[in-house]
Amino acid sequence: MYGCLRISSGMFTLTEVASLNDIQPTYRILKPWWDVFMDYLGIVMLMVAIFAGTMQLTKDQVVCLPVLDSCQDSRTTQRPPETVSGIGTGGNVVMTLTAAPTSKDQTETSVPCPQPVGVKTNLDFQQYVFVNQMCYHVALPWYSKYFPYLALIHTIVLMVSSNFWFKYPKTSSKIEHFVSILGKCFESPWTTKALSETACEDSEENKQRLTGAPSLPKHFSTSSEEGSPNQSTPMLAKSSVKFSTEKPVLEVPSMTILDKKDGEQAKALFEKVRKFRAHVEDSDLIYKLYVAQTVIKTFKFILILCYTSTFVASIQFDHNCEPNIKHLTGYTNFKCTHNMAFMLKKLLISYIALICVYGLVCIHTLFWLFRRPLKEYSFEKVREESSFSDIPDVKNDFAFLLHMVDQYDQLYSKRFGVFLSEVSENKLREISLNHEWTFEKLRQHVTRNSQDKLELHLFMLSGVPDAVFELTDLEILKLELIPEARITAKISQMINLQELHFYHCPAKVEQTAFSFLRDHLRCLHVKFTDVAEIPTWVYLLKNLRELYLVGNLNSENNKMIGLESLRDLRHLKVLHLKSNLTKIPTNITDLAPHLVKLVVHNDGTKLLVLNSLKKMMNLSELELHNCELERIPHAIFSLTNLQELDLKSNNIRTIEEVISFQHLKRLTCLKLWHNKIITIPLSISHVKNLESLYLSHNKLESLPVPLFNLLKLRYLDLSHNSIVVVPLEIGFLQNLQHFAITGNKVEVVPKQLFKCSKLRTLCLGHNCISVLPEKIGHLVQLTHLELKGNCLDRLPVQLGQCRLLRRNCLIVEDHLFDSLPTEVKEGINQETTFANGM
Repeated sequence: MYGCLRISSGMFTLTEVASLNDIQPTYRILKPWWDVFMDYLGIVMLMVAIFAGTMQLTKDQVVCLPVLDSCQDSRTTQRPPETVSGIGTGGNVVMTLTAAPTSKDQTETSVPCPQPVGVKTNLDFQQYVFVNQMCYHVALPWYSKYFPYLALIHTIVLMVSSNFWFKYPKTSSKIEHFVSILGKCFESPWTTKALSETACEDSEENKQRLTGAPSLPKHFSTSSEEGSPNQSTPMLAKSSVKFSTEKPVLEVPSMTILDKKDGEQAKALFEKVRKFRAHVEDSDLIYKLYVAQTVIKTFKFILILCYTSTFVASIQFDHNCEPNIKHLTGYTNFKCTHNMAFMLKKLLISYIALICVYGLVCIHTLFWLFRRPLKEYSFEKVREESSFSDIPDVKNDFAFLLHMVDQYDQLYSKRFGVFLSEVSENKLREISLNHEWTFEKLRQHVTRNSQDKLELHLFMLSGVPDAVFELTDLEILKLELIPEARITAKISQMINLQELHFYHCPAKVEQTAFSFLRDHLRCLHVKFTDVAEIPTWVYLLKNLRELYLVGNLNSENNKMIGLESLRDLRHLKVLHLKSNLTKIPTNITDLAPHLVKLVVHNDGTKLLVLNSLKKMMNLSELELHNCELERIPHAIFSLTNLQELDLKSNNIRTIEEVISFQHLKRLTCLKLWHNKIITIPLSISHVKNLESLYLSHNKLESLPVPLFNLLKLRYLDLSHNSIVVVPLEIGFLQNLQHFAITGNKVEVVPKQLFKCSKLRTLCLGHNCISVLPEKIGHLVQLTHLELKGNCLDRLPVQLGQCRLLRRNCLIVEDHLFDSLPTEVKEGINQETTFANGM
């Protein structure tokens, strides 16, 4: 038995067993009071079990004596009196014999009434040892022998059950991640600043209430005057302050600026919380596992209580033993004593009391688990106490973990809720954005475009910096890929702003800002992926002149576009639609009284229905690009005020309908480039008012003579065809200023071409021309000449007579230019130098 003790002691220590109940210190926020109490109860029960086991291993004793029969023969063999004591541990008996003094010669005598010197048993030491071990296993109840071990096993099982959800891989990873994020959210400076701002707002409201000052409206007024947005108009969040141009604005105290490191950490926390929520809300494994381990502990408590209360009475000090060993000892009955019975019974009663308390706590835990739905968690109280009214409710494991944290400290959930609020995240972005994009930095990004207008392009920012609205001289503002763009009332300071660009940027506008844009904005560009990205306030800008919509606007979604609202754009002149339309929206006719330019750029989708065009009687410019048109639409011939028609990048093969253009008296520009036109009909001469004709990038092989009866023609582009001969009648075009026939198969330049004395641009490159006539010198107004890619051996000296021709506008091989006389080259270079100086 002592060997067993040594082995047992070498297997584990009390510290090692108690470690089964230990968890990471950070997990303690998920331990409600009942779990903590049960942990301490488990430790106490563990100490009771180990104490009982230690006592049993070291002190357990059973001492047995035979029971003599009353009729036993009085004549016995006289033996020296012996004092017998038996000490055993777990059935082992240590016998100590003390012999009384006797005479040397022993004789058999008959003693009728012996003196009380002890009961003679006639058993030797080995027999006593044997009897004690037999009776230890036969007479003692099994519970008296194994109670400490059972108590130890039960306690270990309860400890493992209490913390199994912290150890199970599929739950421990989520718990570890949650505790890590929760701790960072609790300690984040942003949490403190966000909640302190809420406190400032509350104190400001209380101050106004006490002083009797009128409080600021918490929501925007939706009562709209003429042209103001209706209730469906998307404005800023409802918690914004309404600005007025007549009264000074009372602003809420702004939060302290975070340093860059704290701001970046807070942004990372928002992203972590968002991903963790999406991951944990999908399942309820943690909740189910916690319920399961609580049920197991309750069942274990009932089981232990049932059988322990039954066997507690069987632990006694004395026992009768009948081991059936009379043939070995001569006795049938033995009287035994168990010296640990009293101690074991007291320890067992203590253990039962602890188990009862443990069970009551388990029952309370089950009551708490099923009393209300723990798979739902509401931040209603936090929303009421703070300005973050958009904190969402959570569910499943995420909700259960927050309920557990509330049992530890509700402040954790309150501070954690800050990182679930989009309003809070937007405020953080706004503070960081304004800290990074100062007025000086924005001023460095302002440029002048080709129209000599001041322009600012902001790309992929978290919002619109406040300093933007301080650029009062800005004329064009471009916002691209800014998901939380907000146009505040400060935009009213930008009195020179006339053009706005929103590229994948669903901007929200405050009411005062909208009023300013409605009265001052002239041009608006909106690029989107989905129709919902178009702000509805766009259709209420009554003074808008130009509207550019780029995105998915196919016919199935026409009703979703809101084009019926275009009737409020009473001053719109230009409408540009770049999309995949299959028909011209019928509601576009609402713009018929004032629309002068319509542009439709398709992505290759065939435009089938154009009947709506017939009602656009005031249209002067029409562009239908990449619409897969095969012929010129007949609806166009009803547009009597049309001045320019552009049918670029279609699939037009024949233009026989061109004769109908004679009814369009105002048509001056016709663009049929990038098509598949093979021939030009003779009826082209009926379009007598034509001044510009674009026929480049087609499949023309010849030019009809009637083409050159268009005496008003100033611009003629025949580039990139298969034309071989330029008719002599080209000399009739006395008003021609631009003639391009680049990329054809022309071999001879007719001298009649140089009768067009008003020519300023002549493009003859990439043909088969071998000689350039000397009459090139007659083109005294020529400023651009392209000859590169031909078969020329030299250039005529008469090029020197083209006084306006510059070297950088003379597109020709260097060796040909070097072949010119020195004075001609110097003249051209001199003009270039002079022009550069100017």
